Amino acid sequence: MFKIFVNSWKTKEIRNKILYTLMIFAIVRLGTQIALPGIDTAGVIAARENASMAGTLYSVIAGGANSSWSIFAMGIGPYINASIIMQLLTIAIPKFEQLSKEGPDGRKKLQSYSRYLTVILALIQGIGLTYTYHNMYLVHSPLVYVASVFCLVCGSTFVMWLAEQITASGIGNGSSMIIFINIVSNLPTGAATMYYLISGSGAAGAAKVAAILLILIVVLAFIVCVNTGERRLPVQYSSKMVGRKQASGRSTNMPIKVNTSGVIPIIFAQSIMQFPIIICSFIGYNGTGVWAEILKGLNSGYWCKPSQPIYSLGLLLYIVLIVFFAYFYTSITFNPLMIADNMKKQGGFIPGIRPGKPTSDYLNKILNYIVFIGAIGLIIVSVIPYFFNGVFGASVSFGGTSLIIIVSVVLETMKQVESQMLVRNYKGFLED
Repeated sequence: MFKIFVNSWKTKEIRNKILYTLMIFAIVRLGTQIALPGIDTAGVIAARENASMAGTLYSVIAGGANSSWSIFAMGIGPYINASIIMQLLTIAIPKFEQLSKEGPDGRKKLQSYSRYLTVILALIQGIGLTYTYHNMYLVHSPLVYVASVFCLVCGSTFVMWLAEQITASGIGNGSSMIIFINIVSNLPTGAATMYYLISGSGAAGAAKVAAILLILIVVLAFIVCVNTGERRLPVQYSSKMVGRKQASGRSTNMPIKVNTSGVIPIIFAQSIMQFPIIICSFIGYNGTGVWAEILKGLNSGYWCKPSQPIYSLGLLLYIVLIVFFAYFYTSITFNPLMIADNMKKQGGFIPGIRPGKPTSDYLNKILNYIVFIGAIGLIIVSVIPYFFNGVFGASVSFGGTSLIIIVSVVLETMKQVESQMLVRNYKGFLED
């Protein structure tokens, strides 16, 4: 990986792309430090001490911008949600499905729809966040309320534009890169937590930190295996006539990734688990009784506490949701019937399996096994960090979801840089 980075830095074209991406990173991090108008600074400092939303997926992806109540408090979140919704609508609405098959022009239209939807989602979310700020740390003024919503929407739209600029002129996928830099910005907080654990508890604290680092290394290695793992199905193509010549048959492999749905199941599961909590925080609900206990069960901070095993039911619900969304999202993005049909049209078949419906049934069977293995991997990675809090008593600033995103972005970016260097070498060879 370091060799790829060094070689890419020697190439002027790629080096300019890297510097351009770093410049946008600086703009994003600068925006997270610009507070909204009318915010009470003393209240913000107190909020950081309490950190009610710190450590959640929303806070980590926003790079802590929501805890400082900045103009980038919503970050790239609305754009990610809009992209996922548009992807689902492409499957559900025939018009959108047709646009996705019309090449670059159709994809541009879908992209414009995603931008409009991003603004709408940002407006809705901005109103909700501003209502929360209004009750907590915002000056009670209608003008400030409107200005706050306007700044949040403009900030989220600007971050969306920056992400598209990275995709067009920088390195990697813009949305993923912005999420990546926001997550990485939380690493010093995690390092500080471990330092205080060592300095405050002595040898016992050092042992806990060593155990956490060891588990972290194992988890990272496990994530790499899950992200790069794939099942390769052999495919044989029969010989066919091309003009007056007969093209001989060939053998190839069809790779199916173990983690076919990526980090999407975890994001969906956490969103559903946190939705009631966020709604209650918006309306200022601080009640007691059965509903308060249910909210505690949905809060990940209570899942792995040995003194409160009843809240482990929330962890069980979280695991079920991850498995459900892993199958659900894979069924949307991977169509065995279409793949079997295309394979049949091209004269391809899986050895020992008849073309057509038997091939589709076979792919479904294999896919069900692979999706389950991938879901188990996601569960292991996403649940382990909660044991840091419950068993080791150490709060980390990033969880399993963050680690998956970091590893995925790094691997994907390295592949893209390597492919760009390979293309450049081919260009030089052809020009010579």
